[in-house]
Amino acid sequence: MLAFLLVIAGKLVMIQGLDVGHLAEAAETQRTVVQKLPAVRGKILDANGKVLAESILRYDITVSQVNSSLYPEYKHVDTASQKTVTYTRAEGLQQLADVLKLPVDQVTKAATGDKTFNYIVKDVSPAVESQVAALGVPGIYSQAQTKRVYPAGSVGGNIVGFLGSDGTPLAGIELTMNDKLTGKDGSRTYQAGKNGIIIPTAPVRTVPAVDGQTVKLTMNQDIQYYAQQAAQEQKQKYSAQWATILVIEVKTGKVVAMADTDTVDPNDPGKTAAANRGARSVSAVVEPGSTDKIMTVSGVMDKGLMNPLTHIVVPPTYTVDGETFTDAFPHGTEQRTLAGIIGQSLNTGTVMAGEKMTPQERYDNMRKFGIGQLTGIPLPGESPGIFATPDKWDVRQQYTILFGQGVAQTPLQTAMVYQTIANNGVRLKPQLIDSFTAADGTVSTVPQAPGIKVISPQTAQQDRDMLESVATMGDAPDVKIPGYRVGGKTGTAEAPASNGGLSGYTSSFIGMAPMDNPEYVVAVTVQQPQGLIYGVTQGYTFNDVMGQVLRTYDVPPSSTPSVKLPQFYK
Repeated sequence: MLAFLLVIAGKLVMIQGLDVGHLAEAAETQRTVVQKLPAVRGKILDANGKVLAESILRYDITVSQVNSSLYPEYKHVDTASQKTVTYTRAEGLQQLADVLKLPVDQVTKAATGDKTFNYIVKDVSPAVESQVAALGVPGIYSQAQTKRVYPAGSVGGNIVGFLGSDGTPLAGIELTMNDKLTGKDGSRTYQAGKNGIIIPTAPVRTVPAVDGQTVKLTMNQDIQYYAQQAAQEQKQKYSAQWATILVIEVKTGKVVAMADTDTVDPNDPGKTAAANRGARSVSAVVEPGSTDKIMTVSGVMDKGLMNPLTHIVVPPTYTVDGETFTDAFPHGTEQRTLAGIIGQSLNTGTVMAGEKMTPQERYDNMRKFGIGQLTGIPLPGESPGIFATPDKWDVRQQYTILFGQGVAQTPLQTAMVYQTIANNGVRLKPQLIDSFTAADGTVSTVPQAPGIKVISPQTAQQDRDMLESVATMGDAPDVKIPGYRVGGKTGTAEAPASNGGLSGYTSSFIGMAPMDNPEYVVAVTVQQPQGLIYGVTQGYTFNDVMGQVLRTYDVPPSSTPSVKLPQFYK
């Protein structure tokens, strides 16, 4: 017995005399509670700073009725005097009611009972939650909640994207810029007794959360809204499958608007069909048709083989390598200029011009314009299009690609062809992100990617003269904006059907203005419009949207006369 008592005494001496620090540390660890302080997800803004997406941090104030009843009195350090003050439970609940601006009877009822969890109030601001925490009332806790809201609704919804019910980014900028938008959670560390009650006199250590960065887009919300309305009108007018409208700033490649029909509202994406939740301008692949003819004439002119006034005798049909090509309207043998071939969108004349290039040269020419390649725009689901290499072309395809058939592109790829021509032959990467702003206010502007020279400035000017002549002398006389010189090209191609065949048409118009110093490109695409194909024109929609863009940005009117290249020669 004596030996046993000596062992116990020795153990007590070791623990209480020699290992006090470790014992205290272990006890503190058992009492320590770490509460996560969630970071707020960064905002998404338009080019003018209008909020397109933001997260609101809110709190639910809760109570453990069991723990609250254990403390008829409690001590708390008064913030102002830094003195420890004793409060009764009733006084603490009264203070809580005052902070929450609720009747004390309501708070007392919610805090009284035998539940371990009950709500006092839901959805309070972070400022109110901080005041509640500062009271130190036993048994009172808070739960952080974040809510993502989209004040603009469906305006730009195809670009902004949305989150899942669990906060997972699922589409748009929300998905591609998630690493920037997501912040770093903080923590609040305190000590609590066995019942979970905060020990009033123990220190509280707080590591603040670092909120996510704000992402500012190049998109103009007002122009985006206007373009979406215009696209929706086109869809309804022609009972089309869908429509898109793009607005590109020529000298920067900035995407001012990327409009889709039936656009998703990120506040409730479930109400929108899955096919309408993305951006068709980067994911939908269609044959561009005649809008691609400008690349063909660019290639032959840049090689010095032709110029806009080159004479070409164009027959009613043209046969080469056993393949016969016709035009969209009947005509006899005509003495056309190259400008006249573009002006009246002749397939026959385009093939005659384009065959001056070898198949490899035709392929290389279109690749330089970005065909068959991703643009790199930061949106999910972008397609590179469908553009086979020359060794896979059949006899007919080597010629159809000259007038935009046998090749498939996204509306954005085609729009950037015209940006290149408007920008003196330099192709830019389309830019959708303007800048990032960190939680401390530091702004990081996204630099413009280096441009790629595709054609010479002289060739680009010749292209623009021909595109302007389409409006002044060719098949798009309705394309006009008072005070401004404009130019562009129509496009019509067969549209793919769900069974792998063809069904209907893709109708488009892409233009630029003002032609004396192009500032913007507007591209309108309508998929499978119903009715007579020749009655479908996107020129009026181009006029409407481009006119709004020019007015919005106070672009000076043209000060030089319009170009009117002759369409025929004698």
